[in-house]
Amino acid sequence: MAEEKGLARELGVAPFLAALLCRRGLRDATVAGNFLQPKLKALGDPFELPNMEAAVSRILAAIDHKERIVLYGDYDVDGVASLALLAKLLDAYGAHPGTFLPQRMDEGYGLSPEGVTRCLTTLKPQLLIALDCGTSSVEEIASLRSGGVDVVVFDHHEIKNALPDCVLVNPKLGEKFHYLCTAGIVFKACHALLKRRPLPGFDLRDFLDIVALGTVADIVPLVEENRILVQKGLLQMENTRWTGLRELMTVAGVKPPISPGDVGFRLGPRLNAAGRLGTAADSLKLLLTDDLAEARLLATSLDQQNQERQLVEQRTLRAAEKKVAEIFVAGRDATIVLGENGWHPGVLGIVASRISKNFHRPTFIIGFDENGIGKGSGHSITGFSLVNALKACGGHLEKFGGHEMAAGLTVRLERFPEFQRAFLDFARSQLTDEDLLPRLKIDGEVDIGELDMEFLGHHEKLQPFGIGNPQPLFFARGVKPLAEPRVLKEKHLLFNLRQNGSKTSAIFFNGAATELPRPPWDIAFRVERNEFRDNVTLQVQIVALREAVE
Repeated sequence: MAEEKGLARELGVAPFLAALLCRRGLRDATVAGNFLQPKLKALGDPFELPNMEAAVSRILAAIDHKERIVLYGDYDVDGVASLALLAKLLDAYGAHPGTFLPQRMDEGYGLSPEGVTRCLTTLKPQLLIALDCGTSSVEEIASLRSGGVDVVVFDHHEIKNALPDCVLVNPKLGEKFHYLCTAGIVFKACHALLKRRPLPGFDLRDFLDIVALGTVADIVPLVEENRILVQKGLLQMENTRWTGLRELMTVAGVKPPISPGDVGFRLGPRLNAAGRLGTAADSLKLLLTDDLAEARLLATSLDQQNQERQLVEQRTLRAAEKKVAEIFVAGRDATIVLGENGWHPGVLGIVASRISKNFHRPTFIIGFDENGIGKGSGHSITGFSLVNALKACGGHLEKFGGHEMAAGLTVRLERFPEFQRAFLDFARSQLTDEDLLPRLKIDGEVDIGELDMEFLGHHEKLQPFGIGNPQPLFFARGVKPLAEPRVLKEKHLLFNLRQNGSKTSAIFFNGAATELPRPPWDIAFRVERNEFRDNVTLQVQIVALREAVE
């Protein structure tokens, strides 16, 4: 307590905020102060990334010799944002690179043989720069090199075994920056290029909003430099200079102050929609265009494609939930692996995430095409690495890759039962029954009477929230509703709550499906900023409740 009081006094923050900082290991006032007020000058030297010097030298040589440079990106937000960022800088150098995005359905992820063939045929690169892919593409890069094409890779995916014969900039090769997504790596590459060859009038800070898009959408930890990039990037986004991003924000209803939730649930899904159902070309055009009319058309198109994606996702989710009900046994199964003919690969990651969250199990959802080739996406729970699990089961797969929490794979239909059993067995060997019980990690007990705008202001100093910096979860005991809750949109509950003479309003998302115990209640909740008609209030969002325990 003395430590918390001292930190609160030194930083000039509320006691609850000082207590939260201490629980998260930020006990030193200088360290905690830097966390609360991130500064761009704290960003490290970009040349600390493995092979950055070689990558910069090769790119500058290509510029000087007027080689045909082609940027080959992935079709998710991180890949598209990375491609847009590097394309804008190379344009400023006068290089005017070609850009290439694979077609998800026909060519699959990354440097696939089909994608590389089309890229070579249409763009004829002399230097190919792969973004958000390439770390595992040993054979494809060897083929490119044998054909006279040099390759530079900027990527953050896990390293399997052999490394490709190219200049590979991946933080996993070194000791630092493991948390960066590719947009963050490319930002540091741009910083390195500008250190070697400055461009008068070119301000890299203008690109922080694009970096924040990729970082938040890729769900990487918002720690250390990621926290700086996202915090500054979200502020930059409020006055973005990019025409396409402004129009996308308008279509998505995103207004300042912009939070990671706005990117994760409004902007990101719209940028992802095109790549999920076809090609991400529209998303890339949107981030690159300076033409207002084109930007409005593209933003509207992406919004419509997102609505189509939601319909496909809902159908697939209902079908997957039906299969879970048929085969899943909670006391037996440590994971969920589902496969079906015709499930669209573009929505499988979202469905896997929802199933994993609902059942608290590592989950893979796989869709098979007419040739019996299955492409799947997985989502995990804390403490279980999907990449390690796939390495253990890799003999049953055509290929795989990803991170601890999210991964993708390709499997043949005839090998699917073997993979399913192997993955289930591996998960059971690694996860205990206790691991499979969902738990709420409470950050502190708060009285309802403490919840005011000053509390909200101190709470917002912890932003941006995400993996590595979760939004605080509070606890209040002995809370009573003033009346029956009001049902909103047939699934949410609106309450007026009372505790020891203090009152507050609260919302319980999807609470209509919950059987409420007899009050008084103990509640776990988060606090949110709620803005309606220019009036800002603190809103309590109930996460769980139970009958009060004496």
